[in-house]
Amino acid sequence: MATKAATAAVDFARIYSTLGLGKETIAAVQAFRKRHSDAQRIHAQYASQPTTVDIAHYRSILKNKAVVDEVEKQLKDFKPVVYDVSAQLKAIETFETKAVAKAKETEEKIDSELKELQATLANIEEARPFEELTAEEVGQAHPRILQAVEEMVKKGKWTVPGYREKFGDLNLM
Repeated sequence: MATKAATAAVDFARIYSTLGLGKETIAAVQAFRKRHSDAQRIHAQYASQPTTVDIAHYRSILKNKAVVDEVEKQLKDFKPVVYDVSAQLKAIETFETKAVAKAKETEEKIDSELKELQATLANIEEARPFEELTAEEVGQAHPRILQAVEEMVKKGKWTVPGYREKFGDLNLM
């Protein structure tokens, strides 16, 4: 019963979002959880049913004692069928192996993304504020800006296209 309480306390939606699991992994886990809950429900249903037959009760009610004797004989001779579930167990083990491999792959992917994000965050924290940058430093960081400015100067364009439309004309003359 402790496992039921632990399972009920688990917030799977939060786990899926926190771990960043793929759609396939989430769907497989949800399908497995559904099959498991269905199997538990059916097991509980059958476990609650009585398993013994009161033959004496039927002898006292029924007039045809031969039918009761036949049923009693068949009950004594009954042998439950034994199923070989090794194929199902092997399929479950294969599924488990794939799920673990997918989880490890996802973990590695998340770890690498986390390292990249931490490096980016450190870079952002160490960067100088935009106000302290010079035009030369911006040009060194993005050479295409310098090329665009040089091209505009060669063509005699002293205004940036779209500037007046966006910010208006600030000339007072």
